[in-house]
Formats: sequence, structure tokens, C-alpha cells
Amino acid sequence: MNTHTTFTASVPVKSLLNNENPLYRKRSKVNKVMLTLSSIALIFGLFWLFWIILTLLLKGGASLSFGLFTEITPGPGDAGGLANAIVGSVLMSAVGTIIGTPIGIMAGTYLAEYGSRGWLAPATRFLNDVLLSAPSIIIGLFIYALYVANVGHYSGWAGALALSILVIPVVVRTTDNMLMLVPNSLREAAAALGCPKWRIVTMICYRAARSGIITGVLLAVARIMGETAPLLFTALSNQFMSWDMNAPMSNLPVVIYQYAASPFKDWNELAWAGATLITLLVLGLNIVARSLFRK
Repeated sequence: MNTHTTFTASVPVKSLLNNENPLYRKRSKVNKVMLTLSSIALIFGLFWLFWIILTLLLKGGASLSFGLFTEITPGPGDAGGLANAIVGSVLMSAVGTIIGTPIGIMAGTYLAEYGSRGWLAPATRFLNDVLLSAPSIIIGLFIYALYVANVGHYSGWAGALALSILVIPVVVRTTDNMLMLVPNSLREAAAALGCPKWRIVTMICYRAARSGIITGVLLAVARIMGETAPLLFTALSNQFMSWDMNAPMSNLPVVIYQYAASPFKDWNELAWAGATLITLLVLGLNIVARSLFRK
């Protein structure tokens, strides 16, 4: 009986992932270049961000005190705080957000869920992008002509209306984009179970896109907290404490603008303190919101 023993020669297979492969070497070099450029861009952006925050903390941190939150804006050479400006900014920003957020979410929902056909959705997106990039001073002039000129006086309501118009396009764009990212398979599965369209949107789409929608609202709040131009034509300012939204109302952006340009050192320090306060307020609001709505 002849036994034939077959020996299989092990032929070494060259891996494609080695330096001898020219395609691998090319892709490796491109990858290193892109990683280097991305790192440089990241460092460049963080450098300016930390420089701004550090400058605010160094120049405005020393002026942050308890009196800043309890005393009203002072005259030249007098001690005081920003209590009336803080109250005015919080009231107008809150009212503007309350008015603009539901409108923005509903408009964004229509564009994403019902705007696949017809000319209305593309036209709305185009106009929303125009409004998103419009200078805020134009919004202030619009509210001045529409509201302030007719009622005959500046007011907190006019300022809140101007801020709400700035909120709407940001929320519309983010809501539209986030809902478009929700997989259609989720909608189809819910529809196959007999779920009506409105329940699919509220119970499935909103939950899936919740983080993105909240981020859009926070971006809108961060934008309106520092807007000066629209409030100059609508709310103006008030040196005294006022909770009346139907009267001129003090606010942090206008106070910072006025005090930063003044020749008095104590006013300049209050302006730096106000700028630092707005930054810390927006930062704290983002941290709290993300902690509460974390998945």
C-alpha cells in the first residue's frame, strides 16, 4: 500500500497593511497630514476660546461680588451693581425664549415631517436661512417700526419680541435637521402598529431628536443673551429697578455697551463684570440643561 504524503507549502501572504504596499503608504501619509491639520485647527479654536474666558475672568472676576446682584446700576463715582440689568435680561430672554421656541419647534416639525412635497417647505427653509443670517439691528428696527412707534414708548415687551424673532430661525433649523436624522424605519414601524402621525412625531421623533432640539434652544438662548442692537431700539434701558415689562427696562448688553465706552473706571469694571456674568450664565445653563436631559 503506497502512502502518498502531500505537503502543502505555506506560501506567505503579504498583508496589505504594511509599508511595502504603496497604496497603504499613501493613505497613511494622507491620514497623518489630516490628523495633524485637525489637531492644529482644534488647538487654534481652543486657544482663542480659553483666551477670551481667561481675559473675562481676570478683568471681570475681581468685580464679581454679592453687591453686584443686590444693587442697581450706579452713577459715576458711586458704588453699585447690576441687579436691575440682570432682572431685565432674564425677564426679556425668558419671554423671548417662551415665545420663539414653540413656534420654531412647530415650524421645524412641519418642514421635516410634512414638507416633503410642494413649494412651501423649500421657500420656508430659504426665508429661514435669510432670517438666520440677518443682522440683529434689522430685527430691532423692525420691532421699533411695528411696535414701539405705534405704542409711543420703549418697553420690555418690545425687547422680548425682538429676541423671540432671533430665537425662531435657530430653533427651526436645528429642529428640522435633527428630525431629518431620525430613521424612517422608526416611523414605518410605528405606523405599521396603527400609531397616528401626531403620536409618531411626539412620542418617537421628538424623543429620538431631543438632544439636538435642546441644543438648538440653548444656542438660541446663548445668542439672545448678548444681543445689544435690537434692545437699543426696543427696551432701551432703565437706571432703576423695574419689573414692569410695559416700560423701558434695563438689560446687561446695553449696560455693558454704555459702561464699557464711558471714561469712568468703576463703570468699566462693571462692564467687565457684566460680560463675565453673561458668559458664566450661558455656560451654567448649558451644563444644567445637558445634565437634566442626558439620555
